[in-house]
Amino acid sequence: MSKILIIDDEKALRQAMAQILNDVGHTVVEAADGQQGLKIIQQDAASRPDLVFLDLKMPKTQGSEVLKALGKTLFELPVIVMTAYGTSRTAIEAMQLGAYDYLIKPFDMDDLVNLTQKALAHSHALAYQFGEANPEALGHPEELLGRSPAMASVFKLIGRVAQVNTTVLITGESGTGKELVASTLHTTSPRSRGPLVKVNCAALPEHLLEAELFGHEKGAFTGANHLRIGRFEQANGGTIFLDEVGELSLVIQGKLLRVLQDKSFERLGSNQTKTVDIRIIAATNRNLEQIVNLNQFREDLYYRLNVVRIELPPLRDRLEDLEQLTQHFLSYIALRNNMKMGITGAAIEKLRGYSWPGNARELQNTLERAAILSGGRTVLPEHLIFSQEKQIDLSIVSDN
Repeated sequence: MSKILIIDDEKALRQAMAQILNDVGHTVVEAADGQQGLKIIQQDAASRPDLVFLDLKMPKTQGSEVLKALGKTLFELPVIVMTAYGTSRTAIEAMQLGAYDYLIKPFDMDDLVNLTQKALAHSHALAYQFGEANPEALGHPEELLGRSPAMASVFKLIGRVAQVNTTVLITGESGTGKELVASTLHTTSPRSRGPLVKVNCAALPEHLLEAELFGHEKGAFTGANHLRIGRFEQANGGTIFLDEVGELSLVIQGKLLRVLQDKSFERLGSNQTKTVDIRIIAATNRNLEQIVNLNQFREDLYYRLNVVRIELPPLRDRLEDLEQLTQHFLSYIALRNNMKMGITGAAIEKLRGYSWPGNARELQNTLERAAILSGGRTVLPEHLIFSQEKQIDLSIVSDN
């Protein structure tokens, strides 16, 4: 079984805990103060304990000082602090210093055994460990990844299309990486030295979006107190990315069609025609063919946008990429927070068994949440809370 160290100045409590833990098969070592406990922990790795119970209030070296001295060792060595002071400040301070969890004295011995089992799970079955990596070795945090045949086809198409100036329509469910494809098309194209201007067509009402896209003259409408250069002009010499293009009103669709045809438009309140040198990339998670049939999207605009189509597969159809994506996201979570992290094989299998309606974006958010619930250590299956589940079991937060 495991080697457990109890650091507490109360001899009777140490003995009671040792008896319970010995009965369930663990080997127990005792220390009467923080200094003695640190000496035991800082011995060679072969004799280091697998788990530490640490009293916060002791003579000589306080429990908080022990936690500070352990530093990054706390990733591999879970420490459960014990305190008779059940205040929020005590708990928060202990968790901020890297404690795995805490127990309030007096505690039930069944809780002691259960928490011991959960804490020891962090020391076993690690599939991957992340942290202290060279940022350059990780690649860009916002990067298209995948080894599946479906993603290989996407990469090939991007490689062919990037070098030409044609309009591209990117389709796929929310969270599949349409904006990443647009950015990659721009940065790998001859236009990469020019601007990449991104517009979320669903984010603004029609009258504001029109001014945002085409710009306006001073006094063009109430509140137009100055000249505004629109997004099409801002993108001159580069690329404009129109995200959620299926949400455009029919009025703006007509104006966009003209830009696609001859790269010209007028600012609101002006009769002067502006001409721009831009590449247009559009994206949508809607079925444009369907909304064309419903007369909600112009057929002529659809054909203008759909010159080259890049369709992104949902994550559930390329689960062979899930492990690579998980490593990528957790590596950056660890790097960003200056911590070590890990994930067990059982947790990865739980990820594989989920349907991922939110795709790679949902995976990233799920892993961010799991990193918090795990206390920045090993992600276990119980730390993975999926968006389709009705609510988070808040008891998991204390089981990190």
